[in-house]
Amino acid sequence: MRIPTLWLRQLRDHADSNIVMMMTGNKSDLNHLRSVAEEDGQNLAEAECLSFLETSALEGTNVKKAFQTVLTEIYHIISKKALAAQEASAANSSIPEQRTTINVDDTSGATKRGCCST
Repeated sequence: MRIPTLWLRQLRDHADSNIVMMMTGNKSDLNHLRSVAEEDGQNLAEAECLSFLETSALEGTNVKKAFQTVLTEIYHIISKKALAAQEASAANSSIPEQRTTINVDDTSGATKRGCCST
């Protein structure tokens, strides 16, 4: 089996580091025309740290599951980022802010005027 290392390398080199990738074997309904054994696909996916599913759009096999798997992984990544941001925000809020005190009783340099005076 020819390993699509160029495609994977390009994705990993040029895409966001949080990209979610899944290797999908399509047309699983055409088992008699199979070029790659399911086990070989699974082994390659494991070696490349990818999710793996075989699908058939004709039979509707695993199509929905493939989308759900990718979306679930995206949700986990976003949730981890949101949690990390909340933790960082909470850690930063424990640092006291620098404040400036303004003395409102200080009348030096200010002239008192009555209401509506010109």
